[in-house]
Amino acid sequence: MPKGPGGVILWGDPMQEPTTKRAVAFFDGQNLYRHAKEAFGYHHPNYDPTKLHHAICAAHGWKPFGIRFYTGTPSAAVSPMWHGFWSNKLLAMRRAGIYVYSRSIRYRTIDITLPDGTVYEVDLPQEKGVDVHLALDVLRLALSNQFDVAVIFSQDQDLSELVEEIQAITRNTGRWLKLVSAFPSGPKATTKRGIDKTEWFKMDQTFYDACLDPYDYRPKPPATPTPVKEAVRLKSRP
Repeated sequence: MPKGPGGVILWGDPMQEPTTKRAVAFFDGQNLYRHAKEAFGYHHPNYDPTKLHHAICAAHGWKPFGIRFYTGTPSAAVSPMWHGFWSNKLLAMRRAGIYVYSRSIRYRTIDITLPDGTVYEVDLPQEKGVDVHLALDVLRLALSNQFDVAVIFSQDQDLSELVEEIQAITRNTGRWLKLVSAFPSGPKATTKRGIDKTEWFKMDQTFYDACLDPYDYRPKPPATPTPVKEAVRLKSRP
């Protein structure tokens, strides 16, 4: 059983390894953005999913066989700029033939008390259901024999539970399957591990920068500014 930097990986029956390997990309859009921000200092999701997937396939000799993108999006009331950005970027992806799944980001309000006794209300974003939908799609496409390699652009360890399910599929069908975790890698990265028990593909800044999307999806500011809900609010003073 081969080993990779992510741990033990089960490919299935080596006699069934396909000569041409069909690779489908599964992007956790917010996870990739956060880790690229930490590793490379970029402050908006400036990656091009098609370029990234094709570059990884070219590095391994795989055949690109589809791209699927999953993300949470903020409401216009909370963040007009980011809502407009994602609306424009996701529309461009759909027009490029990328499957897109998006859900509204929900917010949980908590109180933060400072040492001087001042209390602030803080709205914390919660991206619910996106990683679950991504995982279910990986399983569904694996069961229907729609890929040989799943390239998951994420470092979310919750997705490591996929490995056992994919291993069960290879045991029951004798098919050859591979899971790959692709993620930004650099000296400033705070998380240096891919998804456990998958093969890891570390994207350094040179690789990542060759796959940037040059288009600016930020909406033009309105003539009359729209009131924005504050994420941090003063609740009480000492």
